Amino acid sequence: MLRYLTSGESHGQSLISILDGAPANIELNIEEINHELKKRQGGYGRGGRMKIEQDKINILGGVRGRKTLGAPISIEVKNKDYENWIEYMNPMEEADFETKKVSNVRPGHADLVGCLKYDFDDARNVLERSSARETASRVAVGAICKQILKNFDIDFTSHVVQIGRVADNNVYDFEYIKNNVDNSQVRCVN
Repeated sequence: MLRYLTSGESHGQSLISILDGAPANIELNIEEINHELKKRQGGYGRGGRMKIEQDKINILGGVRGRKTLGAPISIEVKNKDYENWIEYMNPMEEADFETKKVSNVRPGHADLVGCLKYDFDDARNVLERSSARETASRVAVGAICKQILKNFDIDFTSHVVQIGRVADNNVYDFEYIKNNVDNSQVRCVN
Protein backbone atom coordinates (compact mmCIF):
# COMPACT_ATOMS: atom_id res chain seq x y z
CA MET A 1 0.00 0.00 0.00
CA LEU A 2 1.37 3.39 -0.99
CA ARG A 3 1.16 6.38 1.30
CA TYR A 4 2.81 9.76 1.27
CA LEU A 5 3.50 12.73 3.50
CA THR A 6 4.29 16.28 2.48
CA SER A 7 6.06 19.01 4.37
CA GLY A 8 7.11 22.55 3.65
CA GLU A 9 5.53 25.90 3.09
CA SER A 10 4.63 27.80 -0.06
CA HIS A 11 7.30 30.43 0.62
CA GLY A 12 9.61 28.15 2.61
CA GLN A 13 12.93 26.71 1.46
CA SER A 14 11.53 23.56 -0.17
CA LEU A 15 8.58 21.28 -0.47
CA ILE A 16 9.40 17.80 0.77
CA SER A 17 7.51 14.58 0.10
CA ILE A 18 8.01 11.05 1.35
CA LEU A 19 6.46 8.19 -0.61
CA ASP A 20 6.33 4.94 1.35
CA GLY A 21 5.46 1.49 0.03
CA ALA A 22 6.95 1.72 -3.45
CA PRO A 23 8.19 -1.65 -4.68
CA ALA A 24 11.90 -2.21 -5.33
CA ASN A 25 13.54 -2.26 -8.75
CA ILE A 26 11.20 0.15 -10.52
CA GLU A 27 13.16 2.38 -12.88
CA LEU A 28 12.25 6.05 -12.58
CA ASN A 29 12.55 8.62 -15.32
CA ILE A 30 13.23 12.03 -13.76
CA GLU A 31 12.44 13.85 -17.02
CA GLU A 32 8.89 12.42 -16.97
CA ILE A 33 8.43 13.55 -13.36
CA ASN A 34 9.69 17.04 -14.18
CA HIS A 35 7.41 17.11 -17.24
CA GLU A 36 4.41 16.49 -14.95
CA LEU A 37 5.57 19.35 -12.72
CA LYS A 38 5.83 21.63 -15.75
CA LYS A 39 2.27 20.68 -16.80
CA ARG A 40 1.08 21.65 -13.29
CA GLN A 41 2.45 25.13 -13.83
CA GLY A 42 0.60 25.68 -17.11
CA GLY A 43 -3.05 25.92 -17.90
CA TYR A 44 -5.74 28.49 -17.58
CA GLY A 45 -5.68 31.02 -14.75
CA ARG A 46 -2.17 30.44 -13.47
CA GLY A 47 -0.73 33.26 -11.37
CA GLY A 48 2.58 35.09 -11.47
CA ARG A 49 4.22 32.69 -9.05
CA MET A 50 4.22 30.03 -11.76
CA LYS A 51 6.61 32.22 -13.75
CA ILE A 52 9.04 32.49 -10.82
CA GLU A 53 9.38 28.80 -10.01
CA GLN A 54 10.95 26.30 -12.40
CA ASP A 55 9.98 23.11 -10.61
CA LYS A 56 12.35 20.18 -10.77
CA ILE A 57 12.60 17.37 -8.28
CA ASN A 58 15.62 16.31 -6.35
CA ILE A 59 15.36 12.73 -5.11
CA LEU A 60 17.07 12.58 -1.73
CA GLY A 61 16.69 8.90 -0.89
CA GLY A 62 15.02 5.59 -1.69
CA VAL A 63 16.41 5.44 -5.23
CA ARG A 64 19.81 4.32 -6.48
CA GLY A 65 20.92 4.32 -10.09
CA ARG A 66 17.39 5.37 -11.15
CA LYS A 67 15.85 2.27 -9.51
CA THR A 68 13.66 2.25 -6.42
CA LEU A 69 15.09 0.45 -3.40
CA GLY A 70 11.82 -0.53 -1.70
CA ALA A 71 12.59 2.07 0.97
CA PRO A 72 10.68 5.34 1.41
CA ILE A 73 11.43 7.76 -1.42
CA SER A 74 12.15 11.30 -0.31
CA ILE A 75 11.64 14.11 -2.80
CA GLU A 76 12.51 17.80 -2.69
CA VAL A 77 11.14 20.62 -4.82
CA LYS A 78 13.05 23.82 -4.05
CA ASN A 79 11.22 27.13 -3.79
CA LYS A 80 13.22 29.68 -5.76
CA ASP A 81 11.09 32.52 -4.32
CA TYR A 82 12.29 31.67 -0.78
CA GLU A 83 15.14 34.14 -1.31
CA ASN A 84 12.54 36.94 -1.19
CA TRP A 85 10.88 35.51 1.94
CA ILE A 86 13.82 34.51 4.17
CA GLU A 87 13.18 37.23 6.76
CA TYR A 88 9.49 36.21 7.04
CA MET A 89 9.71 32.41 6.72
CA ASN A 90 13.04 31.44 8.30
CA PRO A 91 12.32 28.33 10.38
CA MET A 92 15.11 28.58 12.95
CA GLU A 93 16.21 32.24 13.02
CA GLU A 94 14.31 35.35 14.01
CA ALA A 95 11.41 36.00 11.64
CA ASP A 96 9.40 39.13 10.89
CA PHE A 97 5.87 38.11 11.96
CA GLU A 98 4.21 41.48 11.36
CA THR A 99 5.09 42.74 7.86
CA LYS A 100 3.48 39.84 5.95
CA LYS A 101 0.84 38.99 8.57
CA VAL A 102 -2.50 37.93 7.06
CA SER A 103 -5.47 38.99 9.19
CA ASN A 104 -8.28 38.58 6.66
CA VAL A 105 -9.11 34.98 5.81
CA ARG A 106 -10.04 34.04 2.26
CA PRO A 107 -13.55 32.66 1.70
CA GLY A 108 -13.53 29.08 0.50
CA HIS A 109 -9.96 28.40 1.66
CA ALA A 110 -8.61 26.59 4.71
CA ASP A 111 -7.55 29.85 6.39
CA LEU A 112 -10.40 30.26 8.89
CA VAL A 113 -10.64 26.57 9.81
CA GLY A 114 -6.87 26.30 10.30
CA CYS A 115 -6.70 29.47 12.39
CA LEU A 116 -9.49 28.20 14.62
CA LYS A 117 -8.05 24.66 14.87
CA TYR A 118 -4.50 25.77 15.75
CA ASP A 119 -5.39 29.04 17.53
CA PHE A 120 -3.41 31.25 15.11
CA ASP A 121 -4.01 34.97 14.74
CA ASP A 122 -1.98 34.99 11.51
CA ALA A 123 -3.57 33.10 8.60
CA ARG A 124 -0.12 32.91 6.94
CA ASN A 125 0.62 29.90 9.18
CA VAL A 126 -2.26 28.08 7.48
CA LEU A 127 -2.21 29.41 3.93
CA GLU A 128 1.46 28.52 3.48
CA ARG A 129 0.44 24.84 3.69
CA SER A 130 -2.92 25.09 1.94
CA SER A 131 -1.62 26.82 -1.16
CA ALA A 132 -1.60 25.94 -4.83
CA ARG A 133 2.19 25.82 -4.55
CA GLU A 134 1.96 22.88 -2.17
CA THR A 135 0.39 20.79 -4.95
CA ALA A 136 3.87 20.48 -6.52
CA SER A 137 4.59 17.83 -3.87
CA ARG A 138 1.47 15.89 -4.76
CA VAL A 139 2.20 16.07 -8.49
CA ALA A 140 5.76 14.76 -7.95
CA VAL A 141 4.47 11.84 -5.88
CA GLY A 142 1.73 11.15 -8.43
CA ALA A 143 4.26 11.15 -11.28
CA ILE A 144 6.30 8.50 -9.49
CA CYS A 145 3.14 6.46 -8.87
CA LYS A 146 2.29 6.67 -12.58
CA GLN A 147 5.68 5.17 -13.39
CA ILE A 148 5.14 2.39 -10.86
CA LEU A 149 1.74 1.59 -12.39
CA LYS A 150 3.25 1.41 -15.89
CA ASN A 151 5.10 -1.72 -14.74
CA PHE A 152 1.70 -3.39 -14.27
CA ASP A 153 0.42 -2.18 -17.66
CA ILE A 154 -1.84 0.36 -15.98
CA ASP A 155 -2.23 3.71 -17.70
CA PHE A 156 -4.67 6.51 -17.11
CA THR A 157 -5.71 9.91 -18.26
CA SER A 158 -8.23 12.55 -17.27
CA HIS A 159 -10.18 15.38 -18.78
CA VAL A 160 -12.71 18.00 -17.76
CA VAL A 161 -16.31 17.17 -18.69
CA GLN A 162 -18.08 20.16 -17.11
CA ILE A 163 -17.31 23.74 -16.12
CA GLY A 164 -20.19 25.45 -14.39
CA ARG A 165 -23.32 24.68 -16.39
CA VAL A 166 -21.47 23.88 -19.61
CA ALA A 167 -21.14 20.12 -19.97
CA ASP A 168 -19.71 17.80 -22.59
CA ASN A 169 -21.80 14.62 -22.53
CA ASN A 170 -19.89 12.91 -25.33
CA VAL A 171 -18.03 9.68 -24.62
CA TYR A 172 -14.48 9.62 -25.93
CA ASP A 173 -12.03 6.80 -26.51
CA PHE A 174 -9.23 6.54 -23.93
CA GLU A 175 -6.48 7.08 -26.51
CA TYR A 176 -8.30 10.08 -27.98
CA ILE A 177 -8.48 11.73 -24.56
CA LYS A 178 -4.85 10.92 -23.79
CA ASN A 179 -3.63 12.31 -27.12
CA ASN A 180 -5.73 15.48 -27.13
CA VAL A 181 -6.31 16.65 -23.55
CA ASP A 182 -3.09 18.67 -23.33
CA ASN A 183 -4.18 20.79 -26.30
CA SER A 184 -6.68 22.59 -24.07
CA GLN A 185 -5.80 25.06 -21.31
CA VAL A 186 -8.72 23.71 -19.28
CA ARG A 187 -8.03 20.04 -20.12
CA CYS A 188 -11.28 19.54 -22.04
CA VAL A 189 -11.02 17.51 -25.25
CA ASN A 190 -14.05 19.22 -26.82
